[in-house]
Amino acid sequence: MATKAKKDDKNEKEIEILKINKWDGSAVKHALDDAVKSALLEKPNSVENFNLIDGRLFICTLAVGVAALALAWDYQYPFPQSKPVLIACVASYFVLMGVLTLYTMFREKGTFAVMSQKDGSNSKTWQASSEMKKFDDKYTLYLTVKDSKGVREASITKSCANYIDVNGVVFENLVANEVSRLYNSLNNDKKEK
Repeated sequence: MATKAKKDDKNEKEIEILKINKWDGSAVKHALDDAVKSALLEKPNSVENFNLIDGRLFICTLAVGVAALALAWDYQYPFPQSKPVLIACVASYFVLMGVLTLYTMFREKGTFAVMSQKDGSNSKTWQASSEMKKFDDKYTLYLTVKDSKGVREASITKSCANYIDVNGVVFENLVANEVSRLYNSLNNDKKEK
């Protein structure tokens, strides 16, 4: 679980420090993902794009609508009469959950941030995804850009200990430096693997 603490420095400014349980792999991954997302949003002319999340929400809304229809139909016409509609709604719900699973596996592919960037007539779409296996300290960050030149990807794999201290404080500036390095390499058309 991540907690935010405020710390006073010499200039009396308050900065937020993200502190997590460093032994919880899921919390570590999510904290690093949040730091990457924040670093991407700081890039010039960057706007977060929610189309990927909206697709997931649309599928979930359809599933909830089907469940609500089944509930309302059963309330209006008690069980023996509502049997065919309930069967159709239950089948539709499970199909929609299958579609949602396929959508998250093949369309989202672990993407946690999508940014749009416009520089004059040139527009770019940045996607960030990450991977961290269970009981492993290696955090892999993938940064992908889509523009008029095509699709390019860069990645980096490092120990999460490079970004988190012994007390569980995430060094967002170190994460931002790695994101900037990948970002600049993709802007310069260099490919890293």
